[in-house]
Amino acid sequence: MPLTFTLDPAITPDLRDGILDLWTAVSDAGGAVGFVPPVTRQEVRPELVRYLVQMVEGRTRLLVGHDETGEVAATAFLTRNTHRLMTHWVWLYTVMVHPRHQGRGYGRDLLAAAADAARRMEGVQAIRLTCRGGHGLERFYASCGYKEVGRVPDAIRVAPGDDRDEVFMLLPLG
Repeated sequence: MPLTFTLDPAITPDLRDGILDLWTAVSDAGGAVGFVPPVTRQEVRPELVRYLVQMVEGRTRLLVGHDETGEVAATAFLTRNTHRLMTHWVWLYTVMVHPRHQGRGYGRDLLAAAADAARRMEGVQAIRLTCRGGHGLERFYASCGYKEVGRVPDAIRVAPGDDRDEVFMLLPLG
């Protein structure tokens, strides 16, 4: 059953908690979303609060996917570039699908919904994102139309002696 996507949902305590639960589950499953397992909701909370503040400021938009039971199953944050010469593209951050839903095509659905949302944003012509090397994520994003446009070797240290590349990807919306 497909996810139901909502752009800019009202932030309720249930939604906030659902995002925290999702982010924790994705991180604990080894997902490359800013943490290294194990992680707690209390560790994730400040990062979510940072996004919520950006949403209030009008710089970031939340795309959330709910499953058939109404639980948060996927999220992504679209953030406007604040540099006046780069307002024609947005960043896509913290792209997550709950581990229990992986393998069902929901990641592709989330990226398609994010692209649709970005196309409706005034003046936006492309989406940029970064991903952590070593997970095969760049192949997944490439299969969804993104092109690798840069790479910083060993930019992400997940543990002593375990450095990963930061991979920059671009999706033109034209």
